[in-house]
Amino acid sequence: MAVPKGTIAVEEAVVNPNDLDFLADVASMYAPGAKPASGPGGSAHHALAQKLADIHDERLCKMNAEGVEYMLLSVTAPGCQGVTDPVKAQALATKSNDWLASEAKRNPARFGGLAALSMHSGAEAVAELRRAVTELGMFGALLNNYQCTGADGRGKIFFDTPEYHVFWETVQELDVPVYMHPSYPTSGDLASPESQYGLRQHLLGAAVQFHLDLSFHIYALVSSGIFDRYPKVQIVAGHLGEGIPFNLWRANHWYNKPVKRATRPSKEDYGYYFKHNISITTSGFYSTQGLKFCANEIGVDRCMFSIDYPYDTIEEAQGWWKTVDLNEKDKAAVARENAIKLFKLPLEL
Repeated sequence: MAVPKGTIAVEEAVVNPNDLDFLADVASMYAPGAKPASGPGGSAHHALAQKLADIHDERLCKMNAEGVEYMLLSVTAPGCQGVTDPVKAQALATKSNDWLASEAKRNPARFGGLAALSMHSGAEAVAELRRAVTELGMFGALLNNYQCTGADGRGKIFFDTPEYHVFWETVQELDVPVYMHPSYPTSGDLASPESQYGLRQHLLGAAVQFHLDLSFHIYALVSSGIFDRYPKVQIVAGHLGEGIPFNLWRANHWYNKPVKRATRPSKEDYGYYFKHNISITTSGFYSTQGLKFCANEIGVDRCMFSIDYPYDTIEEAQGWWKTVDLNEKDKAAVARENAIKLFKLPLEL
């Protein structure tokens, strides 16, 4: 039976129930009181972990009840970006992608996958992305901000440097989007009271820290010249673009001043790339006024619906979406058509 047309959600988290170790470092942040994943009563048994592990039961039932047509799934943060050992990070990527691809193939009319990648090495990331797209049938990749490195977890690798040109070149060749997603700092990064969030851990997470940290990385990517070198690369930023659209006028205003234009790495300003290379989603940001502002700033064709399940509920997202008073054409574009086109999903427009 054909699935009724509904919303398409593209930032929806999952976890392999047999591979929870990578969550140990952040379990106490997203699940207060959680014990280590392998221990009695550990995080594997926490209600949130169970929702992350479920794909075909409660999740699908709620999708059917609320009118969600399709979900693009990705392994929850921090994923490979939180694994400081390159060998272990690469192994996690391979295992996660094999598992997620197999789960999506159980019901391809309702689910697809975004690849997890270790970004310790641009070359290794290229190989796994190519495998995930060409052999496993995934529709792109999701990266959880920077790659954590070092014995104490305090090292950070950003992806705007020349050693990652090979990665972006391959992204362009494969013609798949890369979703940039936030994550928590590592416990090592939080250990010192002198660190940015050491004495301010109330700022951690989706309310403040997520968009502050990830917006820096996105600004760095956008201004690095990567889109001049690889103009077909497409990046997706959730949570209404991590706040960047609301700052675009000021960012452009100062980035276009002569002193900046003479030395900046990119040919164009931030606004140009947001209209040509960046798409945003409504994941966890159910503001009609905010969505309309973003559509006006970067174009409705750059805006997509998302939920951020299970960190937010399907019911709340769909309840909000039914009240959004865009015109019929624009609402259809944001609800599903833009995602089908960008990710090349196997769904009818």
